[in-house]
Amino acid sequence: MRLKLTLIFVALIQCCYSQSEKDIYDIINAVSAERIEKDIQTLVNFGTRNTFSDTISKTRGIGAARRWVKKEFETISSNCNNCLNVSYQKDFVTKGGNNRVPHDAWVVNVVAIQKGTKYPNRYVIMSGDIDSRASDTMDFTTDAPGANDNASGMAGTIEAARVLSKYKFESSIAYVGLSGEEQGLFGGAGLAKYAKDNNWDIIGVLNNDMIGNIKGVDGVIDNRTFRIFSEPVPPTETEHQRKLRRFYGGEVDGISRQLARYIHKNTRKYMPEMNPMMIYRLDRFGRGGHHRPFNDLGFAGVRIMEAHENYTQQHQDIREENGIKYGDVIEHVNFDYAKKLTAVNAINLASLAWAPPTPKEVAIGGVVEASARFIWEKVDGAKGYKVYWRDTTSPTWDNSRYVEGVLGTTLHGIVIDNYFFGIATVGENGFESPVVFPNSLMVR
Repeated sequence: MRLKLTLIFVALIQCCYSQSEKDIYDIINAVSAERIEKDIQTLVNFGTRNTFSDTISKTRGIGAARRWVKKEFETISSNCNNCLNVSYQKDFVTKGGNNRVPHDAWVVNVVAIQKGTKYPNRYVIMSGDIDSRASDTMDFTTDAPGANDNASGMAGTIEAARVLSKYKFESSIAYVGLSGEEQGLFGGAGLAKYAKDNNWDIIGVLNNDMIGNIKGVDGVIDNRTFRIFSEPVPPTETEHQRKLRRFYGGEVDGISRQLARYIHKNTRKYMPEMNPMMIYRLDRFGRGGHHRPFNDLGFAGVRIMEAHENYTQQHQDIREENGIKYGDVIEHVNFDYAKKLTAVNAINLASLAWAPPTPKEVAIGGVVEASARFIWEKVDGAKGYKVYWRDTTSPTWDNSRYVEGVLGTTLHGIVIDNYFFGIATVGENGFESPVVFPNSLMVR
């Protein structure tokens, strides 16, 4: 009997604390298309989730929707021994000066935080949008089911919380339902400011906005490809940093771009059936998403979404004209595809939260030499470090060298002029941090 209890205890410990590649595959397999479908249907059933819609009704409007999202996170938390801290974060927006705001109102986000065991103030964030809209963004009464835009992203975020709440992580994971996206990214701006004011150390923001459509307006049907949008350099860079880039490079190596490369690499490794596309742009042409407010304050953030949009199913009243059915209804959502993109998020959240911090200082040298040289600061929890390099025309880190027990190395025969370089930390569990582009020069 004692042996049996011991084996059960060991199994429970392994379930909750193991950190290995096997866990990544278990996470992929645990994501449920059926649960995602159920959650999307529930969100659709609120009729409209316009940020300025009814807040009192128990069955219709943004108020009922956000209370349901909060309750779902609380249920998840109760199933993992209260492992999530669930709360509202809100900001008041006014009609004055905002041409998409029909009346003054609170913009309310739902935040569920799974605290890290070692770095509780380091956060990786997955977000979806609670709100929806009709053709006229000021119309807060007409039905706007928002099945794909963005019940799919919100349902994916809830499902990721269900799956990952069964594990422990060194860094914190925040699962977030944001509001006010359609009227001006109000929810993201409010939470980004809250994070800045409270000194959150944000590893990265994975903003999920439309992850359920596989048939594009161009007729292409594709259930494997998805896009990762990322800006090249932070908008907060100083004039001094901008001048350095002219001489030392880094035009496509900002923190958000490194996050995009990380997601791309991880997906290729663990979900080779998927085809991640890195789009070298902040967002779609002239458009925006809820990662942007975080970028605006200097945080790394990307948008993850379907590859082929259908504009007849976005921001449209439900109707039929000239044989075309308009409206963002649940019939257009592919739940298996939403499951795949949810799994993409989940494995990257886990990998980032299990990895050590990145080195804050990385120096590079080797000007007019036959080799590239590097030194970096020691990182707590790092078993070793990986030096990456790539052709200047390559979008991905294609070459690497692993080192242990040192805080610097030399790549002999690698001419500094012909490549870009970066450093990542590697934990005892084998998980890596994002790559850090060199930010200082070695003194000869």
